Amino acid sequence: MTYIVNDKCINCKHTDCVEVCPVDCFYEGENMLVIHPDECIDCGVCEPECPPEAILPDSEEGAEEWVEFNRKYSEIWPNITQMKDSMENAEKFANEENKLDLYFSEKPGKGD
Repeated sequence: MTYIVNDKCINCKHTDCVEVCPVDCFYEGENMLVIHPDECIDCGVCEPECPPEAILPDSEEGAEEWVEFNRKYSEIWPNITQMKDSMENAEKFANEENKLDLYFSEKPGKGD
């Protein structure tokens, strides 16, 4: 099992999860984070730290597609190991639907 980040993270990008991760398996895109599924040790400490509930175990319904999504972008985006401020207007976007189609950016973030 591994944990994944889904589209609820887009335009929010809270990094509370990064701060608690014992293996530094988060990677930063321009407007979201992903988890490298081969680096995640399935400890689950990140899941309750995510305000928009964008982190789920891969055993959750609908999470299968997100495993490969997280793998793809964790291999090209920079690693992030420290907490940063969430995105401006994160609360505005927290419950919006179809964020992947509307806002997703493949551009990398700045990393640490």
